[in-house]
Amino acid sequence: MEITRQPASKTTLDLSKTKTYTEVVSYLDAHWSVQRETKTLDIVKKIDAALGYPSQKVETILIAGSNGKSLTAHFTTTLLREEGLVVGSFYSPHILHYTERIALNDEAIPQTIFTDIANELISVVEQLGLVAHSHELLTLIALTYFSKNNVDVALLEVYEGGLYDATNICHAKVAAITRITPKDVITTQEALIETLKESMGIVKENTWIVAGDQIKAHLQIMQTMTEEQKGSWAMPIRKLAQLPYPFEQLHGRCAALAERLAQLFVEQCVSNHATIVSDSLLTKPKGQRGRPTIEQKRHLELNPKKTIIQYWKEAHCSLQARFQLLSQEKPAVLLDNASNVDAIDNLLLGIRLLHYKKQLKGLTIIAAAGKNALHNEEFLKAIRYFFKKTAGQIFICPLENNLPGNQEDTSWDVEAVTNDIKSMKVKARSFKTFDEAFDSAKKSLDERNGLIVVTGSQSIINTYWKCKDANK
Repeated sequence: MEITRQPASKTTLDLSKTKTYTEVVSYLDAHWSVQRETKTLDIVKKIDAALGYPSQKVETILIAGSNGKSLTAHFTTTLLREEGLVVGSFYSPHILHYTERIALNDEAIPQTIFTDIANELISVVEQLGLVAHSHELLTLIALTYFSKNNVDVALLEVYEGGLYDATNICHAKVAAITRITPKDVITTQEALIETLKESMGIVKENTWIVAGDQIKAHLQIMQTMTEEQKGSWAMPIRKLAQLPYPFEQLHGRCAALAERLAQLFVEQCVSNHATIVSDSLLTKPKGQRGRPTIEQKRHLELNPKKTIIQYWKEAHCSLQARFQLLSQEKPAVLLDNASNVDAIDNLLLGIRLLHYKKQLKGLTIIAAAGKNALHNEEFLKAIRYFFKKTAGQIFICPLENNLPGNQEDTSWDVEAVTNDIKSMKVKARSFKTFDEAFDSAKKSLDERNGLIVVTGSQSIINTYWKCKDANK
């Protein structure tokens, strides 16, 4: 793959000021609060230039939207690795550790390397006299790590919006918009359209854009903006990828979007000398003249070519903490970071499908969310409809860990939410802490066939893992 190489950064570290990993974490935690008077990429571009333009040293795929970005990035990563490519992945946000955000071939960046690159970056920022936002710093840590490891492609999850997101210093070869849904219960239709237009800011000249959204009005806006920005519009996703049951209905759209992204990148951006395996899942071999020889037929019989359909049927469909079924726990635990009504609807569908696959003997949903994240009429209707069809109860608790950079506000009103759910004749209880709710759920369920669902926010997933570690 031909990539323009820029001169390496000549920054030297002052060892007396070198930060430990813990100090780097504290520095990042503190810089999520950095505010800009106007939206701009000026700061991140200056740091990028001082580092030797790591943003220009790697080919990139950007993934924006409201729901499903991390899973789409994960599926795209696995597909491109199947093609023999070295793949860097930048996720957002993290659950426990900042190193979860940056991966090389699906392996998280080592803590020591993360610390070294962060120190180099912080040193540059201080020398330039700038104040950088944590997302800007993390984006450049990821790009620096990927460029140093000569990745063939870097997949970057867009943190917020698109046009002024730090990841947009890259000129994406291929980009995706997953779904555009209301961020919270106070989002208006006008604000939703503005979010869509902001997300389309990742499209530049010659960028291929693929949409996973199904709303015709949204698709028309996307296509028009793509053409105006001299990008290339690819046909939106129509069908679900054939994942193993029950994941086809849950994640099939993300997988189909990932397949299209990976295929476009391989076809449009990978040069002839790139390392691609001969039995590519994504590209069709050139036609052969004449009939195959007996030897060729025998080889195909002994070594049948794996198809993309077979690949999806064998795919691993969990992504740690974002949708993860911990079947070894007693009772089993399902983690989902769904934090808006659209994502909650998808989660409830997933629970029903799991119930059809294996009859549940007891179900408890434990939810904690931000003040304006879920508590509205649509959420209450979804909960009422679900529990009409599925026996179980819901426990409501407050947010306990305000994770830096996860965009969650203060906790919802636990008593108000519980009372509203009870008014619909759904079994609901309020708890002061997650630990109390989880202990109560465990005692009320069958260990072998019960299910506890933990959802509503990134923070409650973080709380689950911290409580689990504390109780070991």
